[in-house]
Amino acid sequence: MLHVIKLTVNGRERELAVDERQSLAEMLREGLNLTSVKVGCEVGECGACTVLIDGKAVNSCTYLALWAEGKSIVTVEGLRGTDGGLTAVQQAFIDEAAVQCGFCTPGLIITATALAGTGRKYSREELRRLIAGHLCRCTGYENILNALEKVVGK
Repeated sequence: MLHVIKLTVNGRERELAVDERQSLAEMLREGLNLTSVKVGCEVGECGACTVLIDGKAVNSCTYLALWAEGKSIVTVEGLRGTDGGLTAVQQAFIDEAAVQCGFCTPGLIITATALAGTGRKYSREELRRLIAGHLCRCTGYENILNALEKVVGK
């Protein structure tokens, strides 16, 4: 059964018809062509589908599109620095070579953006725990942690 929902995606108000069984990840990828949202495990364990929902990092593969009614969703496509370019988080990932194949990168950038939004500084060990829900097969996490430390590290 289809339902019409209203939400804000990357700063733009949207009205979409969604199937009641459709995940937010599917709606973003297939309905809005926001392909930074990756679908990996589909059970909320890999972090590749992470988006910001009202400022909080959430696995969109286990979040129904219907639940997004009235919410503000941000994907990597919606991130902008104060000058309209890259955010500090995105630049840190580039500077620290924290990207290899790129599959996990959007989810990690979204999580890092949520962490930066707290205004807190984190130790490397705290950061390691906070990204534990993200699987990366390429980097070994060290460069990712270096990038995170550059932006939200103590």
